[in-house]
Amino acid sequence: MTVLSKSDWNFWQENGYVIIPNAVPQEQLDRTVEAIWWFLDMDPNDSNTWYRYKPYTREDRSSPISGAGMVEMYQHQALWDNRQYPRVYQAFSEIWDDEKLWVSLDRANMKPPARPDQPDWGHKGMIHWDLDTSRRPIEFGVQGVLFLTDTDENQGGFQCVPGFNNTFEEWVKTQPEDRNPNAPDLTDLEVKAIPGKAGDLLIWHRLLAHGNGHNLSDKPRLAQYITMSPAPEDADESRKARVSAWQERRAMHGWPGDSRDWEQSRLKTAELTTLGKKLLGVELWD
Repeated sequence: MTVLSKSDWNFWQENGYVIIPNAVPQEQLDRTVEAIWWFLDMDPNDSNTWYRYKPYTREDRSSPISGAGMVEMYQHQALWDNRQYPRVYQAFSEIWDDEKLWVSLDRANMKPPARPDQPDWGHKGMIHWDLDTSRRPIEFGVQGVLFLTDTDENQGGFQCVPGFNNTFEEWVKTQPEDRNPNAPDLTDLEVKAIPGKAGDLLIWHRLLAHGNGHNLSDKPRLAQYITMSPAPEDADESRKARVSAWQERRAMHGWPGDSRDWEQSRLKTAELTTLGKKLLGVELWD
């Protein structure tokens, strides 16, 4: 059964993103939220604990969370349950028009509200690309985020410049040669915050300028990043690295990771479904 309707496709073509509601069941969302609070050793009912850590920096990686709310948890069973959920996979499969996909081993997000007495947590958000837009060709790709709780426009969630992937090539002709290839000059561009309901899966075109926003609410923003892309052929080294990261309950090389090693020391390796094994690379697609 298809996930994306004709109106979904039209919206995707015009705006560069699309929202799939009820992508995973509520009980999985609840387990994922619980896992994040566990991993951060915070009490969801005591807002003072949300600021327990200072955000990590390039110089100091001792914290398990960044100023933008990136939670350095990668291999928890709850994250895998969402990655391997059939409706999530089906959405990416339709976007790619390809059934043979690998899933990203990405992180969660908990962005607490900005507070005057917590200046380390006043991250105002950003708009960027997760690629170098000066390099050619720019190949098609997508990214995704799962809303774990209802998220209002002022809650520091996903924001973007709608449709910018469609106008990028004309826009870039107007930019100076020394422009930042990872973040656009926002002059004359309109940034829009995208609210969502718990269970919404938002998939966006990788050329869409995007980021997360300034949390001006009194609630934390909670999310999980999930994306999928076609499984490469003859990628034995990549496959081994992915399987090893899963088995050892750690981040892939190049990701910040958790210096406390909580997942390694306190969890068992996540169980995978038949679909999950193929999305990781433990089993090959036929």
